Amino acid sequence: MNIDRFKHEHVDILAQIDRLRTLSHAGPAQHAAEIARGIVAMSSTIRLHLAVEDRLLYPALQAGGDADLARLGARFQHEMGEIAGSYAAFARRWNTAERVAADPEGFRAEANVALRSVYERMRREDHDFYPRIEQAQEAVCAS
Repeated sequence: MNIDRFKHEHVDILAQIDRLRTLSHAGPAQHAAEIARGIVAMSSTIRLHLAVEDRLLYPALQAGGDADLARLGARFQHEMGEIAGSYAAFARRWNTAERVAADPEGFRAEANVALRSVYERMRREDHDFYPRIEQAQEAVCAS
């Protein structure tokens, strides 16, 4: 399994988070339309990323011969379910310019929590999860 695809998707999602943060700091009311479009776009990217992980990555880890890695994958998958649910609720609430413009401070507060949660999770995957998968793949190739 090629982890590079997942890493590339993370780069894309992290760039989208950064763009939303920039717009939020510049003023949610003034940039409401762009923020709403960004949320819709990022939601699509996240849904696709999670679907591919659920259909390919996690089943491959469960079917592989490394029980520790399978358990780690199961833990990451379970944790992501909670994060994804929270993000989806955030995205549904703030996916229109009218809602963002009507409550810019509410948007900003919720965005800080939801986007930080997704950001921190992806950083943990990049630091703790994907390298572990790559190590296991290298060990299999070396044997």
